[in-house]
Amino acid sequence: MAGALVTTYRTVIGLGGGPLLPAVSFLGRLPTAMCQLGSLLLVARTSGSLATAGLVGGALAAGQTVGGPVVGRLADRLGQRPVVLVAALLNACAVTGLVTGALGHAPTAGLAALGALVGVSVPQVGPLSRSRMVALARHAGADERTVSGVLSLEGTLDETSFVLGPALVGVAATVAHPAVALGLAAALLAVCGVAFALHPTARAVAPAGGGRRGTPPQGGGLREPRPEGSAMTGAEFGCARRRRGTVYALRSSAALQGAMFGACQAGITALTEDLGAPGQSGLVYAAMGVMSAVVGLAMASVPPAVTLTARWRAATCAALVLALPLLVVHSLGWLYVVVVILGSAYAPHLITLFSLTERVVPASRLGESMAFMTSGVIGGQALALMAAGPVAEGYGPGAAFGIAVGTAAAACALAWAARPERAREGHGGALAPASSAG
Repeated sequence: MAGALVTTYRTVIGLGGGPLLPAVSFLGRLPTAMCQLGSLLLVARTSGSLATAGLVGGALAAGQTVGGPVVGRLADRLGQRPVVLVAALLNACAVTGLVTGALGHAPTAGLAALGALVGVSVPQVGPLSRSRMVALARHAGADERTVSGVLSLEGTLDETSFVLGPALVGVAATVAHPAVALGLAAALLAVCGVAFALHPTARAVAPAGGGRRGTPPQGGGLREPRPEGSAMTGAEFGCARRRRGTVYALRSSAALQGAMFGACQAGITALTEDLGAPGQSGLVYAAMGVMSAVVGLAMASVPPAVTLTARWRAATCAALVLALPLLVVHSLGWLYVVVVILGSAYAPHLITLFSLTERVVPASRLGESMAFMTSGVIGGQALALMAAGPVAEGYGPGAAFGIAVGTAAAACALAWAARPERAREGHGGALAPASSAG
């Protein structure tokens, strides 16, 4: 099985012409993981106010949640190259402006505006890399195992970036100053974000109106928009409504996963502080991310006979069951054990959501849809942090972990209530990762 997995990933990397594309896409998405924590630490240190830092961090998260789908839609309509190029350079300038404003003790409103600009201008390298790699796979006529490998690799790159990014910020803040970390983020945006935009594979994702986008998934995906003036039959209207419902369910599940991240982060922070080891919170969260990344890589070896619907339900059930021990954990050692095991459910859930999205949305809107999913995770995490932080402070870490368990239960219920295979009626059958799936 290990040999087959290695072969799959060798094929995936070969789709982009070698390791350069995954390397620049990883480094290009790293600043996104660095800027949230980096902005909080920078503003807290320069202003001396945690409230100001929280406001700036919230503005950044809100900007990213709103801006992500916009950048994705522009990339689908205009092509990835010009959109990512402009966004990467604008984002680098916005990060530099935030650093300059913080060091210059700019007023709170100005810092919040800069934070929002940083969030809105994120070039969405992760979501657009997914859509680009899927398009390359479809152009090459790759089988569904390879497409699954694409999404597994992209999920692992995301997980690794969100572990390494905060770690780099923490080291820079301890050894030098948070401004150093954000300066590095701006440099990565200017170099690697631009390199991702200019990579020759950007041509694989043609603008929606400018040529063929990529071969649709075998058996279909959503149909492209109907010609203007043509009538839609009752059956087609029903199918379209079911597909929209499926898309909303997938995005809601992503937001619930983000909320679980945020509640767990608040609970971990509160518990490590209660145990007198606040410095361990980042390491605990990183351990969870490492386990998630490892399991994400292994997802490409799941037999094609296991449908995506079954994977979705299994992942959410596992997250719920594995989150329950958080309610009774009271020591640092057991906290590590519980969150590491819990991390094994995260990547399968997110990778499956992206896989379902790839099969259900039109090829011409794949970048936008991938960005919507990522924005859902970020928005859910930010909202949960805002809610779980005060709850943990007032009622203890168990209360924050209770929110995490509640969101896991909601995600599980949603996965069992949704019927993504019905969205494919009239397109070849039940939704599954196998090549015979429709």
